[in-house]
Amino acid sequence: MDRLKLELPRKRYISSRTAREIRERLIELVLLLAATSSIATMIAIIFTLVSESVAFFQEVSILEFLTSTQWTPLFADAHYGILPLVSGTLVTTAVALAVAIPLGTMAAIYLSEFVTPQIREIIKPGLELLAGIPTVVYGYFAFLFVTPLLQKILPNLPGFNMLSAGLVMGIMILPFISSISEDAMRAVPVGLREGSYAMGATKWQTAWRVVYPAAISGIFSAYILGISRAVGETMIVAIAAGLEPKLTWNPTESAATITAYIVQVSLGDLPHGSLEYQTIFAAGLTLVLLTLGFNIAGHFLSKRYREIY
Repeated sequence: MDRLKLELPRKRYISSRTAREIRERLIELVLLLAATSSIATMIAIIFTLVSESVAFFQEVSILEFLTSTQWTPLFADAHYGILPLVSGTLVTTAVALAVAIPLGTMAAIYLSEFVTPQIREIIKPGLELLAGIPTVVYGYFAFLFVTPLLQKILPNLPGFNMLSAGLVMGIMILPFISSISEDAMRAVPVGLREGSYAMGATKWQTAWRVVYPAAISGIFSAYILGISRAVGETMIVAIAAGLEPKLTWNPTESAATITAYIVQVSLGDLPHGSLEYQTIFAAGLTLVLLTLGFNIAGHFLSKRYREIY
């Protein structure tokens, strides 16, 4: 009888422990699936782009694709040079970064080193609201407000131009750069600031010569995220920059970007499997490789200048 009384609690304990282990294994499996879902999605995207692009490059030589200066795949006299789309993408991205990097860095320094907590509670949410505005709204803002404003300064500026599109893209990616840069600067140990003040440095000297270099790896990550966001932006450039592929490095001219071309062609009535339809995937693959190149460069820069405290 006594032995039976001891066996029952023991069996209940073993059963409870087994059930808990099963639950933990299930939770671990769910977390693993969540962690690998992004990788699986990326593999599926790359597979789709590459499989369709292979069919495209069986008809068009890679040399023509990379070196021709004309992109007219929908015309009777078709040319398949991606350079006009790449130049439009790079110019709008450069204009956007010329706005976003200085302003975002200054905003991050101010929010991290100078602002009082009360003012920070007002400015930071307001800044981050910019990231929540739909890009189509930004596009019409660039087309209907920024372009007429610029035309008062530059009377010959056409209605569609890369300058207004790039400026508004810079405003759009400003919260990404400022927020991540601020987080990186706030992670810098307080001891570095105290050491700087002890040496007689001012607040600005400490922020610019001590905190900023110490947080440079995280700030580089913010810049790379901004570049990737600008390269992949679609609606602003489609609305404000025009849809005319031409090889130009002048931001005051109209041009088409890779994403704008993809949108333009995807909305058409091209038959599935045609060469014109496959240009979407060749352009998309170029865009992915371009973004991948920026990310790899950013990874090595972050690793090169990373500080460990």
